[in-house]
Amino acid sequence: MRQGLLKSVPQLLSIPVLAGVSLVAWAVWLGWDQHRAVHPDGSTTGPYEAWQVIGLVLTLLIVVCWVAYRGYIAGGVLGTTAGVTLAAYAAWSDDPTGLFAVGVGLVMIGSFATTSLVSVVIAFRRRGL
Repeated sequence: MRQGLLKSVPQLLSIPVLAGVSLVAWAVWLGWDQHRAVHPDGSTTGPYEAWQVIGLVLTLLIVVCWVAYRGYIAGGVLGTTAGVTLAAYAAWSDDPTGLFAVGVGLVMIGSFATTSLVSVVIAFRRRGL
């Protein structure tokens, strides 16, 4: 019984660690750019550039692949999803229309689905299946 508990502690600890890593990655890639670009025709874009989002996705992909290979699938999926969702909520919650909740929900669903798929593929590849 003690052996099973000792194996599950690192798995559980990986969840808050990966949430923290995801929050830091969001802050590094997206946290500093908060201004929308206004074009001459009056349209706006931003606040993020494509290269920033790609950088965040690739950073998190590397982390999720590494933890999935090490066997911490719950940490990779739940921790990353929680961290990215919390970061999106913190960054977008000042939207007066309330539509930020839709975006945060989509980030949560997308990050959960993607990290789950990546983790399952890595776990199967590791086992040789």
